[in-house]
Parts: sequence; structure tokens; C-alpha cells
Amino acid sequence: MAYLMLIIEPRGQRAERSAEEAQARYDEMQAFARQLNERGVLRAAESLRSDEHGVRVQQAAGKAEMRDGPFAEAKEMVGGFFLLDVPTLAEAVEIARQCPAARFATVEVRECAPCNA
Repeated sequence: MAYLMLIIEPRGQRAERSAEEAQARYDEMQAFARQLNERGVLRAAESLRSDEHGVRVQQAAGKAEMRDGPFAEAKEMVGGFFLLDVPTLAEAVEIARQCPAARFATVEVRECAPCNA
């Protein structure tokens, strides 16, 4: 079964880190991804640029509206994700508990399913 593990960071947190600290955290997350891959439970993992580099698209009255980031109303941003292939939610949650990002961000686990489920 597929589960998405979202890394939800406080906005602005990355800018507060030194270059050394940022690299150390990135290296730690990459090592975690390699471990999951070696276990055969990782489908994909990516870090995302901060939301100031994002664009939101929404349809309103039949017209696409786009808004560039950063998104002032957001206090948090999705900083990355892991797509897991594990049999149960309990196993996905246990992986989330072991994720290094849980020390500095929220790790949200969601089961992948059709939007009408």
C-alpha cells in the first residue's frame, strides 16, 4: 500500500540555518532515504525548494488565477516528501517516527487513495 510522508516545515526556518547546518540536515535526510531504499519500501523522495519559488494555480469563474509565492497566509510549507510502499499505516507511522525531519518539522503520513474514496 502506498503512503505519502510529507515534511511540513515552519516557513522561514531554512533561512535561519547556517550553510553547514543546512548541509548536515540535507545529508542526514539523504542517508535516511538510502536506508528506506535499501529496505525496499521507498518509491520516491524529493526535497522541495521553499514556497517563495512556488506558484499556486486555481480556477475561479472559469479563469485560471496564478499567484507566486511566498504565500503570506501560510505559516508552514511542504519541504519535501517520501512515497512509501508498506503494508500498513502503522508501519508508515513508525518510519515517520524515525525520520530525522521529525526533530525540526512535522511529518504527516497520508494513505494514497482516489480522491473519491
